[in-house]
Amino acid sequence: MKTEQALKALVQEKYSQIAQQEKGVNMSSCCGAGNCSTEVYNIMSDDYSHIQGYAESADLGLGCGLPTQFACIQKGDTVIDLGSGAGNDCFVARAETGETGKVIGVDFTPAMIERARNNAASLGFNNVEFREGDIENLPIGSNQANVVVSNCVLNLVPNKHAVLAEIFRVLKPGGHFSISDIVLVGALPAALRQDAEMYAGCVSGAIQKQVYLELIHANGFQQVSVQKEKAIYLPDDILNKYLDEEALAQFRAGDTGIFSITVYGEKPQDAPTAHPNTVPGVEQADTPVNACQPGAGCC
Repeated sequence: MKTEQALKALVQEKYSQIAQQEKGVNMSSCCGAGNCSTEVYNIMSDDYSHIQGYAESADLGLGCGLPTQFACIQKGDTVIDLGSGAGNDCFVARAETGETGKVIGVDFTPAMIERARNNAASLGFNNVEFREGDIENLPIGSNQANVVVSNCVLNLVPNKHAVLAEIFRVLKPGGHFSISDIVLVGALPAALRQDAEMYAGCVSGAIQKQVYLELIHANGFQQVSVQKEKAIYLPDDILNKYLDEEALAQFRAGDTGIFSITVYGEKPQDAPTAHPNTVPGVEQADTPVNACQPGAGCC
């Protein structure tokens, strides 16, 4: 069993390589982990190209959702993007918050920070800032952000509780987050969970969906809801690397699933300084919500 520091070092090394790769290589893989499938081109990521603020140079094809689409960002907001990569979600958020707002991207991979800063400079954006740091210990003061977004990053972090506590800390009272991430329903075969490439590629670092939502509640967030959910289909040529024919048949026939979810939560206006120790029940829409609508737990 690798330690948390060893896992983080593994992810950092992998994403240093990814920062130098072309988008096509990343999109034809498991979150940039390598050319792991010939059956599909895009396993997890969604298409950003139609969204205002999209910058092709910043799109590495690493996401598993469109959190900015659900984040209800307003003009003048301060937005923090966790695991900002080459800056794709930051630049989309900037289009929403405008010149009067501010966007801060945080990433712990120096190569990603360098690429993001170069992209921001070439675009002439002076209100988008990229800070090198660990999202378990954000280099940002408390009560700073109106909105926090993140795209397919928390699944890579061993201590998800620490990240959620940091999101709570940096949000202003009444602020909210919208996060896209990979979660599981049912137990993945051990071979998938133990493989380092799959960890760096999002899947085996994911946790159970219910546990994920309970962690959010445990860190004091309210109005928690799943804004969008989609199943992730892993082609046979990926699974064949880890499962024999019998195990593959059992996997396909079972209830186990890998999903991309976009989750929303709010920091209470009267937020206490300490996090609650109890875990209330999870409030969730019965069906996926595909836009910010009244009653959807969004804004």
